[in-house]
Amino acid sequence: MEKILIIGSAGQIGSEFTLLLREIYGGDNVIAGIRKTRPSEKIANTGPVEVVDALNVEELVDTIKKYNVDIIINMAAILSATGEKNPNLAWNVNMNGLINVLEIAREFKMKQVLVPSSIAVFGPSTPVDNTPQETILKPTTMYGITKVSGELLGDYYVQKYGLDVRGLRYPGIISHETLPGGGTTDYAVAIYYEAVKNKKYTCFVNEDTRLPMMYMPDCLKATIDLMQADFSKLKHHCDFNVGAMSFSAKELADSVKKYIPEFEMTYQPDERQAIADSWPNSVDDTPAREQWGWKPDYDLDAMTQDMLKAIREKHEKGLI
Repeated sequence: MEKILIIGSAGQIGSEFTLLLREIYGGDNVIAGIRKTRPSEKIANTGPVEVVDALNVEELVDTIKKYNVDIIINMAAILSATGEKNPNLAWNVNMNGLINVLEIAREFKMKQVLVPSSIAVFGPSTPVDNTPQETILKPTTMYGITKVSGELLGDYYVQKYGLDVRGLRYPGIISHETLPGGGTTDYAVAIYYEAVKNKKYTCFVNEDTRLPMMYMPDCLKATIDLMQADFSKLKHHCDFNVGAMSFSAKELADSVKKYIPEFEMTYQPDERQAIADSWPNSVDDTPAREQWGWKPDYDLDAMTQDMLKAIREKHEKGLI
C-alpha cells in the first residue's frame, strides 16, 4: 500500500481530503503534514501527524524517510486575496515550496506528486464563457501567477524527468466543515453560514458576479479520480479544468431564499471584486471528462440543501 504525505492538512481542502484518503488507503498510510495550525481531533486521532513546512527541506526529507513516502500531495498555498496583501509570501510559499517538493520527489523517485492549481491562472484577456483548458493565461494576481508557473513547472518535471506530476484547476470550493481563509470566493461559504445564523449577509462582490464553483464532495471526488487515473492515458498533466456549476452571487442568494425566505443579502464590493472580475464565468472541462472520466454529482440546489442542513445542525449544537 502506498504511503501518502499530504502537506497542508489543516487547510479547507486538506483537512477533509486527509480523512478521505485515510478511509481509502488506511489511517497509518496517510501522513498529515501540518505547519503551525493544530490538527482537528479527527485528523489527530486517525493517523500520523508531522510538522512539515514545504519551505523546510530538512523537515520534508526527514518525514519522507521516516514513513517511506511514495506520494506527495502539496495543498500548501497562500490564496488569492491574502496573496495580494503579501505577494512576496505568496511567491515564496507557492513556488519555492513547490520546487522543494518536486526536487525531493525526483530525488526519492516518488510514484506521484499531486499539486492543485486554480481558475486563478486565467485573467481578463481569457475567454470568460466555457473557458477552454488551453487558452490565454495572463493572471492579475500573484496567486494566479504562481499557479500558472506551478503548472508549467509540473509539466516540465513530467517531460524532463518522467516524474508523475498531476494537477487540476479548482474553481471556488464550498464546504461546511473547515472555513476557507483568504480566497476571493469565500463569500459563497459565508452566505450559507450567515443565512442560518443572522438571516442576512453583506456580500463583497456584486450581485451579478458569476464564477465557477464546486461543492466539497465533488472537489474531493475529482482529486481522487485524478490521483487514481491511468498515467498513460493522460494527455495533460498539471492543468485540468474541472467544472461542476456556475452561478452569480444573486443566484446563490435566491437558492438560499427557497429554504430561508427571510434571508436578505446586500452588496458592498471591495478589492476582491477586481479579482473576481478577472476570472471566468464557466470552464470547459472536456479533457478531464475524456481522459479520466470526471463527472460532478452536485448542482446548486442540491448543494444548498446539504449545506443548510449541516450548518443548522452545527448552529443548534452551539458549534457556530
